Amino acid sequence: MEEIIDLLRGKNEDVHIPLDLPSEDDLVTIQEELLIHLPVDYKVFLLTVSDVIYGSLEPATIADPQSHTHLPEMAASAWSLGVPRYLIPICEHNGNYYCIAQHGEVTLWKHEIKSEGKETWESIWQWAEEVWLES
Repeated sequence: MEEIIDLLRGKNEDVHIPLDLPSEDDLVTIQEELLIHLPVDYKVFLLTVSDVIYGSLEPATIADPQSHTHLPEMAASAWSLGVPRYLIPICEHNGNYYCIAQHGEVTLWKHEIKSEGKETWESIWQWAEEVWLES
């Protein structure tokens, strides 16, 4: 985990208006809005690297409610398209959603088949290394 955090921090792009990292209070607020608990690893991910801008993927954020990547908006869109409510979308890409389950596994939900694909990652950190850092 620490190695992936360091890799992401090192690749963070300088932008005119950078993203902010959320606080613990932001996490509580988001869980209340979503009516679902976030997996522990996902909380750590949000608290440590959700301000990173890198590559073509834009993972969900929670610090800025006006952002197009704001988790409650992303979740509402994903769930309205058929993503099961037990999956929390962590990133939208071309109408498909990378989602995290309560036990921490990340899966790709494909819009065109309205189902989880066979692509899965054991943790958000494995997803970050194999998908986000490679985007």
